[in-house]
Amino acid sequence: MARAVSLRPVEELAELPVAIDALGGDRSPAEIVAGARAAQDAGIDVVLVGPPELIGDPLGLPVVPCTEVIAMDDDPATSIRTKKDSSLVVAAELVRDGRACAMVSAGNTGATMGAALLRMGRLPNVLRPCIATPLPRFDAPPSILADAGANAECTPAMLVQFAQMATAYATSRFGTAEPTVGLLSIGEESTKGTPLVKETHELLAALETVHFAGNVEGRDLLPSPVDVVVTDGFTGNVALKTLEGALKFIMATLGTVISADDRSREAGAVLLEGLLPYAAALDPDGTGGAMLLGLGGVCMISHGSSSARAIHNAARTGRELALAGAVHAIAAAVVA
Repeated sequence: MARAVSLRPVEELAELPVAIDALGGDRSPAEIVAGARAAQDAGIDVVLVGPPELIGDPLGLPVVPCTEVIAMDDDPATSIRTKKDSSLVVAAELVRDGRACAMVSAGNTGATMGAALLRMGRLPNVLRPCIATPLPRFDAPPSILADAGANAECTPAMLVQFAQMATAYATSRFGTAEPTVGLLSIGEESTKGTPLVKETHELLAALETVHFAGNVEGRDLLPSPVDVVVTDGFTGNVALKTLEGALKFIMATLGTVISADDRSREAGAVLLEGLLPYAAALDPDGTGGAMLLGLGGVCMISHGSSSARAIHNAARTGRELALAGAVHAIAAAVVA
């Protein structure tokens, strides 16, 4: 059972560092430490968490030592129960104990969620935390996909809370005023979708605390016509990874075409300047990670293959969210 939560005043978080799991991710510890160093150089106080002998050279950064590591292929439930002195668990405890303003990990996603939930606690009235992932839009702040993978099976009440929490998150992170909410379905009509989608549609349509715009389809995710897209974690994760795979395919295809011959390379050199801003907007390393909404602290979940740039951005975002009072806003958005 998750612990009870007592939120710290935002002003107390300003002097605290961001706790970074130095052993999380496929490219740890080198890329993680490099990203943490870049964050520190940019004025974001950080602390590394992990066994010192495995971290190696911390590049002058402070280290909170521990003795264990949760591997990417470890069972999440078992590992957080048996490896209580792991870098993931200790990072979550630093946030819980008021020694860090946020935590960042590119490690085992399930274990990250479990450690953060058990150590930081769940906000009052929240049924389940959810993962909120930014989706790029070129002419507006990113939209938010929630849930992007925390809960494979959901109830209508959970989806309603995801909408409430993601609405508060969109305002805290991107300054989006009165975010609009769409429900992911197989058609725009309210009669389309599974029983879960249909019942959720009725609840959202009757809810006065969110600006519900109706159903949206998978083709609407990039760019999204709404500020928040709500779905269950299974559908959301499949949708997110489908988008990631499609974008990688498109970028690889463009690279192949542009480098095919001298004529293509000349044309590519002309187009490259115009394409680079769009490529940067589509690069997930630019956002750094997704926030786990519904907890008593800020937990940033980064991609397993995160680069140093991604970790830097995740640390920056985590600190900004903590100081913006995102957790307090999310707590206020969810009513019993």
